[in-house]
Amino acid sequence: METKTKFSLWYVVIAIWGILALQNYIASQYAPRVVPYSEFLSALKDDRVVEVVITQGRIAGTMKVTEEGQSKEIPFTTFRVDSDLSEELSKHNIRFRGQPESTFLRDLLSWVLPAFIFFGLWFFLMKRLNPGAGMMSFGKNKAKVYAEKEIDTRFEDVAGADEAKAELVEIVDYLKEPGRYQHLGGRMPKGVLLVGPPGTGKTLLARAVAGEASVPFFTISGSEFVEMFVGVGAARVRELFHQAREKAPCIIFIDELDAIGKARGALTIGGHDEREQTLNQLLVEMDGFDPRVGVVILAATNRPETLDPALLRAGRFDRQVLVDRPDVIGREAILKIHVKKVKLGEQVDLKVIAQKTPGFSGADLANVINEAALLAARKNKAAIDMQDLDEAVDRIIAGLEKKNRLINPKEKEIVAYHETGHALVAAFTPGADKVHKISIIPRGIAALGYTQQLPTEDRYLMTRGELLGKIDVLLGGRMAEDIIFGEVSTGAHNDLQRATDIARAMVSEYGMGTTLGLTTYPRQNRPMFLSPEQMPMAGKEYSEATAARLDEEVKEIVTERAAGVRELLSQYRALLEETAAELLKKEVLDSEEFYRMVEAHRTGGKP
Repeated sequence: METKTKFSLWYVVIAIWGILALQNYIASQYAPRVVPYSEFLSALKDDRVVEVVITQGRIAGTMKVTEEGQSKEIPFTTFRVDSDLSEELSKHNIRFRGQPESTFLRDLLSWVLPAFIFFGLWFFLMKRLNPGAGMMSFGKNKAKVYAEKEIDTRFEDVAGADEAKAELVEIVDYLKEPGRYQHLGGRMPKGVLLVGPPGTGKTLLARAVAGEASVPFFTISGSEFVEMFVGVGAARVRELFHQAREKAPCIIFIDELDAIGKARGALTIGGHDEREQTLNQLLVEMDGFDPRVGVVILAATNRPETLDPALLRAGRFDRQVLVDRPDVIGREAILKIHVKKVKLGEQVDLKVIAQKTPGFSGADLANVINEAALLAARKNKAAIDMQDLDEAVDRIIAGLEKKNRLINPKEKEIVAYHETGHALVAAFTPGADKVHKISIIPRGIAALGYTQQLPTEDRYLMTRGELLGKIDVLLGGRMAEDIIFGEVSTGAHNDLQRATDIARAMVSEYGMGTTLGLTTYPRQNRPMFLSPEQMPMAGKEYSEATAARLDEEVKEIVTERAAGVRELLSQYRALLEETAAELLKKEVLDSEEFYRMVEAHRTGGKP
């Protein structure tokens, strides 16, 4: 196993200290002795000077001295004072010569050598902080290249995206047997764009294509093309395609294509010329690309609506493959793949977990298994059981459980009635999702309790009555507080916001209102695969009078549903109080306990 050493600034300090110590030692051992000029004249008169080298202002040479009873020759140096020195030297038959003083060695040691040392340290630190960076590496391609043997991902490792895999099988067949397609005169798409929400396995699918085809795999993020220097991104695009042609057949995978592929000329804040030049170069490379070379370009994005139309035209990314969130069958298949790496208890039913996780992506499901494994290890269990998986799902949906948070009894009672109100309205509203769990244990940042509902099946369409039922359930907590305590708290803030959003969407987008009829005014530039919380603020394409009518009808819908919910909870007030008391006692009620109490109240028996 390769060991990696960590760089420390102390290494530099020790190295500098060592160089200074060595320099002092050499200077003390080999440097000539500096003698006064008078001592030099005395030695000259006593015939103890052996030879000298004369520069413009300094005299250096060798003289005889007697130290500790022994005579020896030592190097000396002194500053020149006497201008008639040559006459004295001649009288005593001493060899002497003049020599112009050279500043090369002095300059080398004074500033050239330190400059090289500091440059070397700077280069070393830059390499440590940013491997692969350097003065000449700005235009180099930053794509990671995986050889055929390095990719062990196959289609069998990808679950929940059967339609997307079927679309990509043709790419694999073409890379394996290009002659079969070329013989008929057909050509494969130059580019395949994988679109879908985050975490659905777009990158995993691209690796599976390369693994199935057994070809080299170039992978790079869109943001890695763009630098602060104009022209660098375009140079990297050129080098990437040049390397791909040399290793053909191969696959180029560009992740987060929207980082460089956004529509040009859009009124975006902080326009970037470098990004546009990079996009232009990518368009040129794809347009002049010969499909017979055997290079397939894959790209992934969750913002296809922002891409430049030139990227999506025929001859470039002319095939789009949707990688959507998996349905209940796909979620179960994904869970089966991820549980292969963990120890699972015999009583675990992955089908139940798949039903409890509607809307989860593949990455979310992988996180569920990992969280369950961590919880089981924390409790010193031999295997993961259903309790660990249930707790992992709750943790991902609602946040970390905070049992140690101190809540005063009054607030806890308000939370209990609030959550019971949600649950009872869901239980008595036709078409509402079934209540799975009621909890008053705080979770996450601000959740003091929650009511978890699970759909019996995946839904892709909703009727007007079902949407109104969702509004009723959301208003149940607020109405329960008002009925029991005669006042309301701030705990219904998020419920009211979501209820208002549903009512507004019914009127302005779904044509389910009475004021506008079938006319719709949807939000502008709605992201295709992002949640409403991630959507940017959009303007409106209607008049102030229309906006006032919209607001009025939304208010009427919410007010009317609130009145109906109040009437329902008032009718079942005894059950509301009984369930809230049981919730205060246990803090958590599961589906069986809750519906047993509801059924007992209907039949007049005891739970």
